[in-house]
Parts: sequence; structure tokens; C-alpha cells
Amino acid sequence: MSTSVAPYLVFDGVTKRFGDIPVVEAPFDFAIAKNEFVVFLGPSGCGKTTLMRMIGGLDEPSGGEILLQGAPVGPPDRRRGMVFQSYSSFPWLTVAENVAFGMKYRKDIGEEEKLARRDRYLDLVGLYEFSDAYPSRVSGGMRQRIAIARTLAAGSDVLLMDEPFGALDAQRREGLQVQLRKIQKRDAKTIVFVTHDVEEAVFLADRVVVFTKRPASVAAEVDVGARLGPDRTLELRESAEFFALRNELLHLLRSAAGEDD
Repeated sequence: MSTSVAPYLVFDGVTKRFGDIPVVEAPFDFAIAKNEFVVFLGPSGCGKTTLMRMIGGLDEPSGGEILLQGAPVGPPDRRRGMVFQSYSSFPWLTVAENVAFGMKYRKDIGEEEKLARRDRYLDLVGLYEFSDAYPSRVSGGMRQRIAIARTLAAGSDVLLMDEPFGALDAQRREGLQVQLRKIQKRDAKTIVFVTHDVEEAVFLADRVVVFTKRPASVAAEVDVGARLGPDRTLELRESAEFFALRNELLHLLRSAAGEDD
């Protein structure tokens, strides 16, 4: 991130332990700009999901603090929307009601706008025709799409996404990756995205942060936006620039995990 850009989300000397197990041991200092798409990439179990959960208020730092627009983050709130790897839905609500649930307590938009947003995101994730179905009647991948649509419709300023596309088929995953980039730019979202997929990281990120194995520390930062530009299309995946960056990140990831080439 350019030093000329004011930080929006800041890790200030953060450490984290679970009992005697260090997850983030060296004080972690890191800043994310407003409207930046940052991908956390690292070995399984390295602590990247824990860092994301601390942003969302689901875990607390053992030391240091996390600041959002200069104020310490607290318990979960509507400003920070979360989508997890395992799908979550309310089984007593229809698909459409699940998507609308994230807007239930919003007083700043009217019912007509809520319905429009619900339908827009149902259509985006390909579930509009299943609006009246209950989650028990659709597949696991479709239930994950319900969770994604609900979080997007809620209108959070910061989106925290932990491998949200992992349960989806390749074609649906690619389509949602393209749409997520468009939504981020159109709606001015700040996104922190956790993945193990190097190609997904390259395609989505403005900046990729590669973590070492646990306890987590930053092994490398890669400014993807400076090399691929802001626009991401499926054709970009076939370019020499994309493959070069993919291979570079794959090498960094292997090194961070302590693997031989």
C-alpha cells in the first residue's frame, strides 16, 4: 500500500495466543487502505483466519489493538460483514428471507430498497429462481451462495471472507470472483479475503500478504494492482503476466511454508 494513502484498518502491535500456543507471536503491524482488496495467503493453520476473526470481533488480540478509522474494533457489528468457509443459513427462513435478513435492522434504507437489494444479490449468485425454497432443499454450494448474498446485501463497509468460494464448482467460483471485484469497486468496499488458492489470490487482490507458518508473520507483500491493473477479466487468467505472478506467489508460499522447490 502506498504510504500516501491514509490507513483505514490498522493492526497495531497485535499478538495472539491460545493458551500456550502462539498464533501471532511477533507484534504484527499492518495497515489496509479504504477500498483496498487485501488477500491473506499462507500455509494451512498459520493464523491468517485468526487475524481476520480479530478484525470481525470474534477473537480478541492478546496484545496490541486493531483500529478501524482510528477507533478500536469491538464486538461484531454491521460495519464488518463476515462470510466463512462453512456455509451458514437460517433453516426456518426461505432463501430470499435469508438474504434479506442482513438488512432487517437497517433504518437508513426503506423496504422498497431492501427488496431491490435482496433481488439483486439473489440474481448475482444465481439463486433468484430458488427464492421460495428452504435451505434444506438446496445443495451445500447453494447454501454458501446464500451466505455470500446475505453479507453483500447487508451493505457492510468491510467484508471479511474466509475461503467463501471453496465449496463452489469452478465455473460458479470464477463468475463470483469477477462479480466480487466489480462489487468492491462499485460499492467502495474494503475486503480482507483468506484463501489457500494462489490463482484466486492473484485474480482478486489489490495486494497479497504471504504469511509464514505459525506463529504468523509476514513473509512477503505483493502489489498485484500495480502489475495487473484494477480490471480483472477471465481473459486475464490466460495472460503471461498472470502466470508469472502466480508462479512468483507460489514460490513465496512454498518458501514461507518451509517447503523445498
